[in-house]
Amino acid sequence: MNIILLSVIVLGAIGLLGGVILFFIAQKFKVYEDPKIDEVEGILPAANCGGCGFPGCRNFAESCVKAEDLGTLFCPVGGNETMAKVASILGKTVEAKDPQIAVIRCNGTPEYRQRTTDYDGATTCAMESALYSGHTDCQYGCLGHGDCVDVCKFDAIYIDEKTLLPIVSPENCTACGACVDACPKDIIELRPKGKKDRRIFVSCVNHDRGGTAKKSCQVACTGCKSCVNVCKFDAITIDNFLAYINPVACKLCRACVTACPTNAIWELNFPPRKVKTDEPKKEVPKKEEKNEVKAEEKTIDLKEIAKDSDKKEE
Repeated sequence: MNIILLSVIVLGAIGLLGGVILFFIAQKFKVYEDPKIDEVEGILPAANCGGCGFPGCRNFAESCVKAEDLGTLFCPVGGNETMAKVASILGKTVEAKDPQIAVIRCNGTPEYRQRTTDYDGATTCAMESALYSGHTDCQYGCLGHGDCVDVCKFDAIYIDEKTLLPIVSPENCTACGACVDACPKDIIELRPKGKKDRRIFVSCVNHDRGGTAKKSCQVACTGCKSCVNVCKFDAITIDNFLAYINPVACKLCRACVTACPTNAIWELNFPPRKVKTDEPKKEVPKKEEKNEVKAEEKTIDLKEIAKDSDKKEE
């Protein structure tokens, strides 16, 4: 019994001593964490989408607390309202940013971009893109396997069954950028939503010369500079046979849309254009004609007055 009791006492003492040592070590190397990190994380959307550039909302909250300025930090899911709350908690200022949305810069439907090969392999855009240029003559176009759909956490993008191209839902898109990173062809771009949700952009990323681009896809940009020539705001540039519209400089005048010979430029959410009619305009009487009429009227009045005067004399 004495041996058992002694063993229990010794083990208990060792455990107690170990616990005390661990306590002091923990206090010595304890990492202080600002309680504001929990406050900021609490108002974030907890999407952990990575759209802010950090692995998760916790990391983003830590960066906001430690940063001297919030100018380079932004939560695309929460938007300006969430960032205003973050700034209020931290006693900092933040400027509102224009909301963005993902746009698909490819209009190569089967109608315009004919399939020339059949792909028999893993049905992912990343895999097909790594193996060869694609199932059409356009090596830049959408592959249509939906890698962008798989990474979207907000059900904001889907593949249209007829066009075989991604469609972005403006109601659900948070501009997190996950689809942009997932697309191996770089056809998805984040652009400002624009006034009244109106946007104009070149729906093509083909860098081939005009003839080659047009042969592979009927609605490809050929770099003809027709859009550049009609733009009065210097919003369009041509680089490597491909036009690009600067969303900041663009005034949404739509002159480039009508000037594009291949319909490669898209206009979204604009009212229908007014249809010009061939009806002849109504002729307006000239001033001289009006004066002549008045002169005739005055002459008639004078004759009547003369007749009245003759009657009175009789």
